[in-house]
Amino acid sequence: MPFLNIMAVSLIFNYFPELTEKQKEQFLQLENLYQDWNSKINVISRKDMDSFYLHHVLHSLAIAKYVPFKAYTEIMDAGTGGGFPGIPLAILFPEAKFYLVDSIGKKIKVVQAVAEALGLENVEAEQIRMEQVNRTFDFVISRAVTDLEVFSKWTLYKIHSKSFNKVQNGIIYLKGTGVEEEIERVKKLAKIKVRTTSLSKYFEEEFFETKQIVHVYKK
Repeated sequence: MPFLNIMAVSLIFNYFPELTEKQKEQFLQLENLYQDWNSKINVISRKDMDSFYLHHVLHSLAIAKYVPFKAYTEIMDAGTGGGFPGIPLAILFPEAKFYLVDSIGKKIKVVQAVAEALGLENVEAEQIRMEQVNRTFDFVISRAVTDLEVFSKWTLYKIHSKSFNKVQNGIIYLKGTGVEEEIERVKKLAKIKVRTTSLSKYFEEEFFETKQIVHVYKK
């Protein structure tokens, strides 16, 4: 493994010191896997690959700081793209179940290949529009794929009513700041609550100063 890969992934190891050797190896493999697939199918901005572990992996893992998923938690990553935030979280929580969906087939092809290469038996990936999914989950997660109100209407009814994690079942959405208007519209939906948490609470890098988690759930 190239020295630069190890230096970059050390960011993950520092924030998650309890990783097993298997998990460390899986995180180490991620960049090379995505570099290879990105040369065939552009799933990540090529200039963004220079900050792969910061912008994609650690950003995804912010969800783990907000809610460490218990075993058997069922999570849908709606509009997963190339597998974020689902793939990094599936590495971190091997006993939780992840269902990654996207409407674009070539992106799901990458997700399936990466999950297979890493031996992630807790990942299922399917080409399907999120609003067409006919299943329910404890959480629906995503990285700002569309307007929050639209996303909530498409997915909130797919949430199990009974919670067993430390936060209530619902949508866990990674968003930038400056989305107050979207959040206010979501709050007007019937029996809905919204909680926001700045990612600078968890990570000290400047990148996270304008990033937040938005948790949408039923009252």
